[in-house]
Amino acid sequence: MKPIAWVTDSTSTLDPEFARNNHVYIVPLRLIVNDESYKENIEITPEQFYDKMREHEKVSSSQPPIGEFIELYEQLKGEYEEIIAVHCSSELSGTFSTSLQAAEIAETSIVGIDSKVGAYPIREMIMRGIHWHNMGFSVNEIKEKIENIIQNMSFYLIPSSLTHLHRGGRLSGSQLVLGQLLRINLLLRFDEGKVIVDEKIRTFKKTKQRLLEILKKDLELIKDVCIMHANNMEEALKLEEEIKDMAPTLRTEIMTFVPVAGIHAGEGTLALSWIKNNSINSILA
Repeated sequence: MKPIAWVTDSTSTLDPEFARNNHVYIVPLRLIVNDESYKENIEITPEQFYDKMREHEKVSSSQPPIGEFIELYEQLKGEYEEIIAVHCSSELSGTFSTSLQAAEIAETSIVGIDSKVGAYPIREMIMRGIHWHNMGFSVNEIKEKIENIIQNMSFYLIPSSLTHLHRGGRLSGSQLVLGQLLRINLLLRFDEGKVIVDEKIRTFKKTKQRLLEILKKDLELIKDVCIMHANNMEEALKLEEEIKDMAPTLRTEIMTFVPVAGIHAGEGTLALSWIKNNSINSILA
């Protein structure tokens, strides 16, 4: 069986060694601190970025330049017959659109998938996709299975900073002032590629309890859950302990949140993501 190539971006959180061994090509987003640009996970780690973010107010991110994608696709079209590109949500970044444009310019045929999310779920889409390819599924069948994952994933965030959400355009000025006055905590979730406010809750403790209640409803349908944190390992460990108390057999993983999320939600943000397995017949199907 001929290998297929996978193209993704650095929000996928894939291990570089795994990527090298499985024909996965990662194009890094740019993280910008005081007008100095860094290639995500190449020139700066998430932990290093959060350190800089604490020291400098002027932080942002940008999609990879189209030239990097063009160069990559020109290389890959001579090495692979089929290419699948899975990128972070097109509602939050222009990366997916840029990747498609670059493939067209390079006259390279690809199967593009808008993950409508970022971080842990993208990693799972690609890892499961590689598994399905090894089992003999076609590229179109793999795309259909990945689209099924997209419909059956849950991704919630508890942002640490309303100010960062306001700067990123997620909150209006009046919402920011009201939230700060009332000390409101937000529970956000991914919905069709966008991050929306799911609930407004008065305390962090109650917000976390509500998140656990949402997770509990899906316990019979999932085997794994990923806890993500923006430089907040202490709270991530506490959340893991609470999940273990609630569901001892559920596998948990703790991951440092991709910096792009930290830029918009603030250092200290927590997130939880899981994929319901009943509709995708699990990774072994």
